[in-house]
Amino acid sequence: MMKLSTGKKTNKIINDFTRGSILKQIVVFAVPFMLSNLMQVLYTLVDMAIVGRYVGSDGLAAVSNASQPMMFMTMFCIGISTSGQVNISHLIGAGRKDEIKKTIGTMFCVLLVLAALMTCFGIVFSENILSLLNVQPESYDMAVSYMFVCCAGILFTFGYNMISAVFRGMGDSRHPFIFIVIASVINIILDIVFVRYLGMGVVGAAAATIIGQAFSFIAALIFIVHNRSELGFDLKLKSIRIDRGALRELIRLGIPFALQGCAINISMMFVGSLVNSTGYQSSATFGVGIRVDDLINKVTQGVTFAVSSMVGQNYAAGNAGRVRKTVFCGWAISAVCYAVYVLMYFTHREELFSLFTEDAKVIELSGVYVAAIVWNYPAMVIMRGSNGFLQGIGNARISLIFALLDGFVFRILLSFIFGIVMGLGLYGFFLGYGLAAYGTGIPGAIYFLSGIWEKRGRAKTSARS
Repeated sequence: MMKLSTGKKTNKIINDFTRGSILKQIVVFAVPFMLSNLMQVLYTLVDMAIVGRYVGSDGLAAVSNASQPMMFMTMFCIGISTSGQVNISHLIGAGRKDEIKKTIGTMFCVLLVLAALMTCFGIVFSENILSLLNVQPESYDMAVSYMFVCCAGILFTFGYNMISAVFRGMGDSRHPFIFIVIASVINIILDIVFVRYLGMGVVGAAAATIIGQAFSFIAALIFIVHNRSELGFDLKLKSIRIDRGALRELIRLGIPFALQGCAINISMMFVGSLVNSTGYQSSATFGVGIRVDDLINKVTQGVTFAVSSMVGQNYAAGNAGRVRKTVFCGWAISAVCYAVYVLMYFTHREELFSLFTEDAKVIELSGVYVAAIVWNYPAMVIMRGSNGFLQGIGNARISLIFALLDGFVFRILLSFIFGIVMGLGLYGFFLGYGLAAYGTGIPGAIYFLSGIWEKRGRAKTSARS
């Protein structure tokens, strides 16, 4: 039987967050996640920078557009994985760690099947999807090629996210960081070789990403094999099977979480389609802008991961006070990070965009993007704490409602109103895209501060006892 760590170094993977200094725990736990996400952003930025330098703005537009449907598929995987993470953290917090094996085995089965389905779907319908996005003729063929290669390797993308979710649920952020470093280093090296020296264009960038993720996934599998006794799970066929009870919990949370991410991604594709209608240089600006924003958004997502796991354990253990303090700490850390980033963004905007392209028009349009997107950041600060909280308590229904408001109501509606109805054009599209985050951030914060969730938590604790 696995033992929870209680301050002493009895276990290097499973950590107990129901006692001890919350600020210290969240910082120690979040930093590896933040560094992991930073590595992911860096190798994505390297993709964009190398494509921009050696292929051109049409190549940037191709990668930007093809990445959107790929992100849709990945978000579905992340939704199911997050469900597994929450269930694992709840089992640990409730002292039912013997049931973790069933959750992991069930999640592996479900995501392997989804990876196969997504691969077939993406390869067969890639041209249709990109046509719906109004991809400009200059970059259409490259976008199709990029998406084809990424779809062929989606198993490795799903596999990495699946294993990382298991470790997050157990309170381990160090090993996912190691795995992403492997992927990042390989990706960056192959990017330079494939695109710059072999002249493979966007296909080379896609291949570099997939190969890097493949090595990371394989390394994670090897780690599981070597630590199977501590994890309580191995890769034998008898372990990778569906348990009905675990499947019900996985679906109960996983489907709303997956739809949440997909809804936001669909709205992003809609905004991308509006931006594409103004030209491929606008599309390139949007693509680069999103990647630059990822520097802060993905890094602070590490705070969301930490809040989610810590809230999950304390919620299951009935420690409402620690749940509140965890969210407050998440907000404080995120606010500091965004404040530093905004200062850097305003003073070095042109330098940041120049890393990806020498196109003077794209660099000029970056001013339009930054002037609009900066209004998004206060909402993102709120979301880092409130989204982690909602995931941690396992309230997928409210998360889905907020995401639908964000995606299908605010993001699409505001972009259309500002850009088309009010005639603000490109600035309006960017502004609507950014302001939509308040549709999730503010309601989430209100729900957390209301304390309604405490009654639900007490009811669940009473039912278990």
